[in-house]
Amino acid sequence: MPVKSLPVRDGSVHFSLLQQYLVLLKKYPILTKSVTSGILSALGNLLSQYLEARKKSKSGAQVNDIDVAGATRYAIYGLIITGPVSHYFYQLMEVWMPTTDPLCVIKRLLLDRLFFAPGFLLLFYSVMNILEAKGWEDFENKLRKSYWTALKMNWKVWTPFQFININFVPVQFRVLFANVIALFWYAYLTSVRK
Repeated sequence: MPVKSLPVRDGSVHFSLLQQYLVLLKKYPILTKSVTSGILSALGNLLSQYLEARKKSKSGAQVNDIDVAGATRYAIYGLIITGPVSHYFYQLMEVWMPTTDPLCVIKRLLLDRLFFAPGFLLLFYSVMNILEAKGWEDFENKLRKSYWTALKMNWKVWTPFQFININFVPVQFRVLFANVIALFWYAYLTSVRK
């Protein structure tokens, strides 16, 4: 007996969500990018916790509960720092290095990789240290132990994605594109900062 196919009635839900996101992006660009950054940053932290718990359980070690405070710190960082800072950085990049400049592809990448990435990573370490209520000594120790390693990994991982992002992704979607990549990047940073 043949099985009758049913039409997908909820297929438009994804399209509707995308439309709503685009409306919000147009009406409230910074707020929309900030909320999206906060959500995806928290998810990156939760992903890191999940992967770490899975690794521990395979080796027979005790698995800790989900660190809600850690995910909250990442959400705050994404909401208050990543969303607005990235929005303005990409907007200014368009003004400073318009596509009419024949070398804009290289200049944009160099600006992002050599100036924005190190500064933004340092900002990440600083804000996380404050949100964790840690002192200056702990901040210095984490910088000494993992900043250079994290920055080199940033250059390796982010360079091809940022090349695509800053040269081919429309400016209004660059923060979202970077946030999707950052979902996995924050999972890495969570583990390297420990």
